[in-house]
Amino acid sequence: MKKSMWLLTVIALVAIIVAGCGGGNTGSGANASSPAGSANSGTGGTGGAKQNITLTYLASQGWIKDAEMQLAKKFEAETGIRIDYQIVPSDQYFNVLKTKLNAGEATDLFGGQSGKSEISLNYNVEKNAVDLSGEEWVKREDPLSIEQLTLNGKVYAQTIWDTGSSFVIAYNKKIFEQHGLTIPKTYEEFKALSQTLLDAGITPLYEPIADGWHHVLWFAEPGPRYDEVTPGLYDDLNANKKKFVDDPTMKLALTQFKEMYDLGFMGDNAFSDTGADSAVKMASGKYAMTLAAQSIVNDIEKADPNVKADQFGYFVIPLADNQIYYINPGGPSKFIYSGSKHIEEAKQYLAYLAQPENLQYMLDNDSTISNLNFPGLKDKYNEEQKKLMATYTKKGTDIQDYVNYVNPQWMDMGKDLVAMLGNAIQPEDMLKSIDKRRADMAVVAKDPAWAK
Repeated sequence: MKKSMWLLTVIALVAIIVAGCGGGNTGSGANASSPAGSANSGTGGTGGAKQNITLTYLASQGWIKDAEMQLAKKFEAETGIRIDYQIVPSDQYFNVLKTKLNAGEATDLFGGQSGKSEISLNYNVEKNAVDLSGEEWVKREDPLSIEQLTLNGKVYAQTIWDTGSSFVIAYNKKIFEQHGLTIPKTYEEFKALSQTLLDAGITPLYEPIADGWHHVLWFAEPGPRYDEVTPGLYDDLNANKKKFVDDPTMKLALTQFKEMYDLGFMGDNAFSDTGADSAVKMASGKYAMTLAAQSIVNDIEKADPNVKADQFGYFVIPLADNQIYYINPGGPSKFIYSGSKHIEEAKQYLAYLAQPENLQYMLDNDSTISNLNFPGLKDKYNEEQKKLMATYTKKGTDIQDYVNYVNPQWMDMGKDLVAMLGNAIQPEDMLKSIDKRRADMAVVAKDPAWAK
């Protein structure tokens, strides 16, 4: 009897021990075959076993670079958290995003442009996004970028972008030298050299209007010039003390842009030209200039190895005689949806991307950028970029990142410009439309400056 009782006791103890060993996997979604502790490497300090989770991430075309996708694979290998990128064409993206946000069906992460009015009106971040103020990387990201992501004292997104390399006019130095041309300092000089090129059978500018957004840069980027001619303009616009339609420098810039188109400086197919073809077109030698990210010179060399990157130089948009280097401290940013079931895992991914070694990896493996908006990285500025920055010592923030209710209507301004180029409206009409949309957005935002 005592022997039987002893055997029963042993069997019971074995059962308890086995149950205890297996209980850790119950309902955890953990991979039982993963080595202990292997998930912790390089994930921003979060620990635990690998997880079987997929984070969905909605973004516009061109916002997610190959280098980030490679990091996402490494992140999955280390954590078990997979990133499912859902890329939408740029001309459709904001409508798709708004639909998902309004329906309460957004992805775990979503991309969006930074800017106070943008994050408030277009994304309603106080409702739809997670407060990231307490994340470690917030202290390291460029304060100017953080400012564009902050609403009522809370940070709602992460920007990892080359915010210092503004869109400038890249020009073929050989073509300029062949025709005795130099960098223009005024619009009239720019107009004259463009006419010289056109007369020589070279299309002065490649301008991809078909993308819907690119041509707006010609009006928005020289914003610091508008503020220079009319001191305090930016602040007065934000205070609703002045309107776009009342500013003569803005009207001048639009009039000059229209003249450029009418004179044929953009060629015959600007309305159907796309940004995806910019490098190939510039490599062909049939075009002398294009307004582009400064990294386009690398793409041109890739398109035709015989056309070297150092064959191109840069200068700022000279509309309204602008000679200020305009800065865009914002850019495409990463938001975590407040309705996500995986908020902590999404934070873990952002922390992973913001690790210094991963930031350097993105910088080193992305030919479209020269630096990122975090300190301590080794930049890739070429000699022409250094010359550009030395030439234009006066700097200012572009209009869409300083003046409220401009960036959210970017695509609408693109349509206005197309209508203006097609003679359907005049520059003054476009400025009135901008004012009307700003007023409508201000009312929605309950902006006291627009209160009656």
